[in-house]
Amino acid sequence: QVQFVESGGGLVQPGGSLRLSCAASGMLFSIYNMGWYRQAPGKQRELVASITSGGSTNYADTAKGRFTISKGNAKNTVYLQMNSLKPEDTAVYYCNANYAHYNYWGQGTQVTVSS
Repeated sequence: QVQFVESGGGLVQPGGSLRLSCAASGMLFSIYNMGWYRQAPGKQRELVASITSGGSTNYADTAKGRFTISKGNAKNTVYLQMNSLKPEDTAVYYCNANYAHYNYWGQGTQVTVSS
């Protein structure tokens, strides 16, 4: 059974930083493409950043230059380092894993950027 443990969310002031982590189990982590999505109230879920099994990364325009996605295959964990946070980054952030027809979601972690 695939399970994710997401952590690192919380309340931060504008301009601050957070590091999200998503530890996966029950899957062959190294073959999966991993991603972070977010959903703000009243909005659709959107891609923030992704990293392929080979390590290639992709970012939403809103994340470029501020966020960095990385992974550690030995720890079965994907990370999202978020710097220069803005109030509009406030959302629930979800970890995603996909490979072929397999697609899994984490439970989400709340990120709130407010003074």
